[in-house]
Amino acid sequence: MNKKPERYDAQRIENMVLTVRGQKVILDADLARIYAVSTKRLNEQIRRNTERFPPDFAFILINQEVKNLKSQIATSSSGLTRSQFATGLTHGGRRKLPMAFTEHGAIMAANVLNSPRAVKISFPLQPVISLDKKCFWA
Repeated sequence: MNKKPERYDAQRIENMVLTVRGQKVILDADLARIYAVSTKRLNEQIRRNTERFPPDFAFILINQEVKNLKSQIATSSSGLTRSQFATGLTHGGRRKLPMAFTEHGAIMAANVLNSPRAVKISFPLQPVISLDKKCFWA
């Protein structure tokens, strides 16, 4: 059976936004969920299109940043459940360090994914992001 993709309103997306290196970012696993693709497919497309993702669009977190984010998420009262992220880089969790996407990186990811859902979601978000950033990037 085809599972219907989840709906994401502005509040739900705002809860996914984290601050890393002084920038508001969204992690690859969260962005993949929004665009209804696997994290593996998202990261695969990023690797194939590295020239479109300068460091101010997307970057790989370092171990210390992952540890800091784990503690933030664990102590957060927002009710976020990020099982992949919480289990970390040990067996049963992620094998690679997560990528972080800025607002421009999130839009570029939709362009390289070229999935119907990514295209559908990214176009309405562009004016929202550029005119009223707090609607998307709290």
